[in-house]
Amino acid sequence: MVKVISLSNDAYEKLKIRKLPGESFSDVVVGLTEKKEKKPSIMDFFGALKDDKETVEVLRKVVADRKNIKLRHVKF
Repeated sequence: MVKVISLSNDAYEKLKIRKLPGESFSDVVVGLTEKKEKKPSIMDFFGALKDDKETVEVLRKVVADRKNIKLRHVKF
């Protein structure tokens, strides 16, 4: 069954960029929606903070503070 949908020019151009030769727009839409359904990999987050220098500095401070924690051994 075929359905007709409307897209803005901007949405069409973005979809067209992702379309490979020999691939239909339906294939592109299915591919994009399937990727969102799959469980994310840790590698999906690689580089996510590259432009967020403030958060990176906070995380570095937290890691540095954890290195200075002295643990006590408790006997039960």
